[in-house]
Amino acid sequence: MTRVLSAVAWPYANGPRHIGHVAGFGVPSDVFSRYMRMAGHDVLMVSGTDEHGTPILVTADQQGVSAKDLADKNNAVIVNDLADLGLSYDLFTRTTTGNHYGVVQEMFRTVLANGYMVEQTMQAAISPSTGRTLPDRYIEGTCPICGFKDARGDQCDNCGNQLDATDLIDPRSKINGETPQFVDTQHFLLDLPALADALGEWLDERESSGTWRPNVIKFSQNILKEIRPRAMTRDIDWGIPVPGWEDQPTKRLYVWFDAVIGYLSASIEWARRSGDADAWRAWWNDPDALSYYFMGKDNIVFHSQIWPAELLAYNGQGSRGGQPGSYGLLNLPTEVVSSEYLTMGDQQFSTSRGHVLYVGDFLARYGPDPLRYFICAAGPETSDAAFTWADFVTRNNSELVAGWGNLVNRTATMVAKSFGEIPPLGELEPVDEAVLAAVRGGFESVGNLLGHHRLRAATAEAMRIVGEVNKYLTVTEPYKMKDESQRDRLATVLHVAVQCVSDCNSLLSPFLPHAANKVHRVLGGEGDFVPMPRIEQVDELDPDNGAGLTSYPVITGDYSGTPRWEWTPVTVGATVEKPTPVFTKLDPSVVDEELARVSAD
Repeated sequence: MTRVLSAVAWPYANGPRHIGHVAGFGVPSDVFSRYMRMAGHDVLMVSGTDEHGTPILVTADQQGVSAKDLADKNNAVIVNDLADLGLSYDLFTRTTTGNHYGVVQEMFRTVLANGYMVEQTMQAAISPSTGRTLPDRYIEGTCPICGFKDARGDQCDNCGNQLDATDLIDPRSKINGETPQFVDTQHFLLDLPALADALGEWLDERESSGTWRPNVIKFSQNILKEIRPRAMTRDIDWGIPVPGWEDQPTKRLYVWFDAVIGYLSASIEWARRSGDADAWRAWWNDPDALSYYFMGKDNIVFHSQIWPAELLAYNGQGSRGGQPGSYGLLNLPTEVVSSEYLTMGDQQFSTSRGHVLYVGDFLARYGPDPLRYFICAAGPETSDAAFTWADFVTRNNSELVAGWGNLVNRTATMVAKSFGEIPPLGELEPVDEAVLAAVRGGFESVGNLLGHHRLRAATAEAMRIVGEVNKYLTVTEPYKMKDESQRDRLATVLHVAVQCVSDCNSLLSPFLPHAANKVHRVLGGEGDFVPMPRIEQVDELDPDNGAGLTSYPVITGDYSGTPRWEWTPVTVGATVEKPTPVFTKLDPSVVDEELARVSAD
């Protein structure tokens, strides 16, 4: 058994999340975590809503509410959506908790004490019309490196280089188009150059492991070449107070510093709520523990540079030396698992342009597993991928319904009609042994792909095995065995079919957990086959710190009942009744209906 940290990107709480978001961080992390639990590993899956930063303030102003009220509202929506999608978090929390504030402030104090936070005068962008500080992401202009016209004040999405707003040519406010004013202000900067050698050694080690996706490791090494100090405080009144600057309430720790620490703070909060406040250390202090960070490609820089740099600085492992703080020597990421973008047709998802498909709306109309399946089978694993309604309907009908759903239905229907229960196994023929061997081999082939984050290939392999079982029924033709003399052979063929369906259900359960529980019950099982997450309302642990929460919803669960990733014999005599379909076939008219819905919006 290995301890595995699944560190899942924190969805931003300025609005509901769309399906492109969960294609990048949500479904891939959950499939991996469910598989690793089945494979016998001790998994801790954590995340939460990212609730600080100026975009929250801007949206709150637009809606006429406070930043906290906006974060509360969107946190509740996101929690419900992700739980309904079946994401099996051990803890999904938020960055406005007292626990998170405390962990972030401890990290800051130690990084400062170790000499990696440098106080410096720099220029901040101010809106001439409001007097409010403009965040880097709300300033656009021409990139001085590649000439891209719509570069942001923190990063150019075209060439991937980090920028400061003062670097931009012809800067403008994204809010109202005005030209910002730049004024002198004091800030703390993370001294990334003092951590560059250590970061480079870590990235070289990760490259030599051969496990990182090539686009992720190359991008991470390239941005290291232009490394420079980055501001970790901002002139803003919404965020975590800066230790030592308590007398300056308009200066807060920047969301860049704060949000990535959430992986650690969520682990600590989980441990505190478990009754063993030090339980988190098994995933963070043990050098043999593994950690996998899941996100979309726009977040690579934060996970392969900013967060590792903060960890190295906390550990005292940069050129300035130093000593770890009370959390001890913290593990750096084992792998940054970044997905590319899921687009809506040939366009990027865009909330502002109405080109968006929210998770909650999708689940309400089609349920969770069809979306999970589409992301697994056709998602943006190593290149951008397009979601189209035509492709979604085709995959749902021809693969989920006609492939897997049909296998489950026809097998259970024949068993229910001929025996009413799982029949005993008789003498096996070569055709029986071949299909059983093919299915059992899937635990190695599908598992190996899942363990290496090859989600699309793993899905294809699992469905290929489903196809082999469908072929088995076509070849053996149990539906033609009506004579009493064929009764024993019929029992054997249907027993083999049920065994194969049961094992295929195990293989597919990380991808399709809701369906897995339905199939389990179709085959005479009781209760749930795989554990599911639940939402709990919890009390604030540190009411004297944080943003003033008293209680809040979290996603959690008891996953100790997770089945093993192995062949498991079915129970002879288990009752099998005539089934209802596991999946719903969609009428082709869905395509036109959904396209019309987008046009109407």
